[in-house]
Amino acid sequence: MAQRIEDYALIGDCETAALVGRNGSIDWLCWPAFDSDACFAAILGTHKNGRWLIAPSEHATRISRRYLGNTLILETCFETSSGTVALIDFMPPRGKASDIVRLVRGVSGTVKMRMELVIRFGFGADIPWVRRMDHALLAICGQDMTVLRTPVETRGEDLTTVAEFDVGAGETVPFVLTYGPSHLEPPASIDPELAFQETEKFWQDWCGHCARDGGYQDLVLRSLITLKALTFAPTGGIVATPTTSLPERLGGSRNWDYRFCWLRDATFTLLALMNSGYTEEASAWHSWLLRAAAGSPANMQIMYGIWGQRRLLEWEAGWLGGYEGAQPVRVGNAAHAQLQLDVYGELIDAFHQSRMAKLKLDEQTWALECAVLNHLAEVWDRPDHGIWERRGQPKHYVFSKVMTWVAFDRGIKSAETFGFKAPLLHWRTLREAIHRDVCNNGFDAEENAFVESYGSKLLDASVLLLPAVGFLPPSDPRIRGTIASVEKCLMRDGFVLRHDPRELPAGQPPLEGAFLACSLWLADAYVLSGDLDKAQALFDRVVGIANDVGLLAEEYDSVARRQTGNFPQALTHIALINTAHNLSAARRKSEKPAMQRSKK
Repeated sequence: MAQRIEDYALIGDCETAALVGRNGSIDWLCWPAFDSDACFAAILGTHKNGRWLIAPSEHATRISRRYLGNTLILETCFETSSGTVALIDFMPPRGKASDIVRLVRGVSGTVKMRMELVIRFGFGADIPWVRRMDHALLAICGQDMTVLRTPVETRGEDLTTVAEFDVGAGETVPFVLTYGPSHLEPPASIDPELAFQETEKFWQDWCGHCARDGGYQDLVLRSLITLKALTFAPTGGIVATPTTSLPERLGGSRNWDYRFCWLRDATFTLLALMNSGYTEEASAWHSWLLRAAAGSPANMQIMYGIWGQRRLLEWEAGWLGGYEGAQPVRVGNAAHAQLQLDVYGELIDAFHQSRMAKLKLDEQTWALECAVLNHLAEVWDRPDHGIWERRGQPKHYVFSKVMTWVAFDRGIKSAETFGFKAPLLHWRTLREAIHRDVCNNGFDAEENAFVESYGSKLLDASVLLLPAVGFLPPSDPRIRGTIASVEKCLMRDGFVLRHDPRELPAGQPPLEGAFLACSLWLADAYVLSGDLDKAQALFDRVVGIANDVGLLAEEYDSVARRQTGNFPQALTHIALINTAHNLSAARRKSEKPAMQRSKK
């Protein structure tokens, strides 16, 4: 049985990532890339669907873990009655091949250890052919091959590679598992200790470029490391998460594949990276956006594959039982074909923010923006599926309309600021028309709030972003009313739901847990409104449910007190970075006048 979602930690090589449980089992890994088939899928089934366990043979009286400094190197310490052992897990930055290195280091006493390697390609369905060659163990199935190298003697047992060995104080026993295409020669071996040193240096050097000097440094840096780990280095694309089908509600069916790159995250991501000094990563993400969105604006999608692929066909892996029985397990995402108007605004805003931060943009960027805005002028008033990718009938979602306003607003500002040629009169007319349309049809006077969609009485947490994107000032009574309505209707146990629970029949369980990014969006709205104490309290509440190594999933079940949804979630960590920045900047701004007055 899989562990709790928060009991996992992340390792990765900036092209794929694995989840390591507190029990020493790697229960999820897609190889060779984020969107490849999984070869360890136990988190969505059983150990027979693939895992790699290294742990003491006897019961551990205490398990603790940490990342070694500002790195993605995980250390798990097992204390037993016979001694203590440390398991160090990491993936070196990708060279010619992808490796997982596991070092078992004796701390005290002598500990008996057991290793169980179950490789199942094809999301846990395909059993490989295993053979020995030159002190290595090869597992081959179709296009895939892995090579295990270790000085420990291994044997086959019930379609599992197992080993028992002792580790004494001061000893280190290495295991290296390497992926390679099956039609090529087995990938070359690496030196585990040298790989450790190089991996440690890679992450320390990368973290050394962080330019933030505000508060919450450790929290922000861990989130930045997580964001870097979710970056597909060859293209600069950033996946929403390395997992699929971890349920939004425990036991439920809202289980989606998020191993893709969303345009929606663009502005949030760029701000998080630029505010932290990572202009190289921000530029790479911008370049990915430009390539992915190239072509006809009418065909622009809400998400793409890590290489920019456009067909993300959705299917179900029926042989997997699902996380704690939550079915179905989905691969691919049918929402890629939906019309979601908000992504046009996010794209144009991302380009504008990049220019304002003096990032060097491709000369074709403005031509693309003009083409996008010309298309948007024809379709902004259509119903769509909204930011939350509703799979029912399209509606006139308020946030979608607001983001079409953002698209024209940022296009106008870019043209005015940087001297670009543009049909400014036409764009200004459209900007005013969209603003008027939203205020007339998206604000409900009885609710005193902007609602989810035109004609609805239900709320939607995405309207919390209206002051952040500049649609209305935070002092506007309609914004204040919206925040008050969110507090009244969308708050549960101190966290924010993204969907209004009043849409469900009485007695029906909630659709999902509280959406952590939305909780942080409310904190940002508090900051803009000048209520820093409420913002701080909400921020502290969110970071307080991070796991022991600082990772957050998409959602949180406040009743079960468990993280839910795919893990770790880029959008959650991006929101954490940005809220921390906003809080720090607001604190500095509020403190500065006080310091000046005290000098007088």
